[in-house]
Amino acid sequence: MPIFWLGLMLLILFAAQLEILPTGGLMPVGMDPPRVTGMSVVDSVLSGDPALIRLSVLHLVLPAVTLATIPLALITRVTRAEVVAAGLLDHVRTARAKGLDGSVVVRRHVLRNAAIPILTVVGLQLGLLLSGAVLTESIYALPGLGRLMVDSILSRDYPVAQAAAMFTAAIFVIVNFVVDIGYLLLDPRVRRP
Repeated sequence: MPIFWLGLMLLILFAAQLEILPTGGLMPVGMDPPRVTGMSVVDSVLSGDPALIRLSVLHLVLPAVTLATIPLALITRVTRAEVVAAGLLDHVRTARAKGLDGSVVVRRHVLRNAAIPILTVVGLQLGLLLSGAVLTESIYALPGLGRLMVDSILSRDYPVAQAAAMFTAAIFVIVNFVVDIGYLLLDPRVRRP
């Protein structure tokens, strides 16, 4: 399902119908915490006011669920498939036959073999979260990098649009670099000279 449709359905259900969560924005009008960092949750925590902390977290629940639902489904499916496949390997059966505890077998043998494809999917999904942020920020009226990109393109402010695109590309490259470093840490076969 598209992220914009999911966002709108969550907004209609939880904000309009059930009135459990706020409709959008970072904070209600007039409830802003003192600006220190510009991030509402951090500023609320720094203010020490529990009501502000609660409000700032509640304002981020729907956008976070909207943004995380689709990648979470894919990561869960890949994790399950890889763990099942790794559990059928010969050395895993041997470890179980030797009488090793089930949690030790899973931790040492199954998860280690399943981690590389899972890490790859997580890295790619983090990159896709950046593109989903544009829609999510627009639906929930959040100020952010995606919204800055859209606003700068619509107002023909090309230097700002280019800077936002470069920043997004840099984040994507850094995430993929961290994934490559994770390969080195998880799989000793990658470290061969």
